[in-house]
Amino acid sequence: MVQTKKRFAQIERNTKETQIKVEFHLDGEGKAEIETGVPFMDHMLDLFMKHGLFDGKIVANGDIHIDAHHTTEDLGIVLGQAVREALGDKVGIRRYGTAFVPMDDALDQVVVDCSNRPHLEYRVTQELTQKVDTFDTELVHEFLWKFALESRMNVHVIVPYGRNTHHIIEAIFKALARAIDDAVQIDPRVKGVPSTKGLLT
Repeated sequence: MVQTKKRFAQIERNTKETQIKVEFHLDGEGKAEIETGVPFMDHMLDLFMKHGLFDGKIVANGDIHIDAHHTTEDLGIVLGQAVREALGDKVGIRRYGTAFVPMDDALDQVVVDCSNRPHLEYRVTQELTQKVDTFDTELVHEFLWKFALESRMNVHVIVPYGRNTHHIIEAIFKALARAIDDAVQIDPRVKGVPSTKGLLT
């Protein structure tokens, strides 16, 4: 099966807490413009786009004078919606994807299923430091849970070991990107959608 339809989405979400706009190309080269107002998330999302070979633009304006919670959570919501919309009917995709990513002392694995059954399993065995610079590391879980929910994916994050919190989180975002890229590839052997139900939407 040859993929001819452009898998693209443009999502905008405006609340009293955040204004976020995402343009997302599923089949790209890893080129993206990121400006969220949260420097650590700029870095993580840039890694996500680069290592997933996604193209697009992510712009956020949020109440970061309070903290980064609303912006980070809502980024997960909007990016998840964009991935889901870009996937379309999911005809011909592999559906499942997995990636191991080492980052110096840390080793992370992410496994995804584009199942339309959202779930996040977050198994990070190490206790992360509370902050990386000014970023609250507990927000990584918030982002991932909202991303899984809105993308309608089953996402398992497994970190068996690692010492440096920045390295652990960076490897999570890289592994998530690579696992999704693996799952959304078109497999010419797949007829329709890869489900005995005949439905993934």
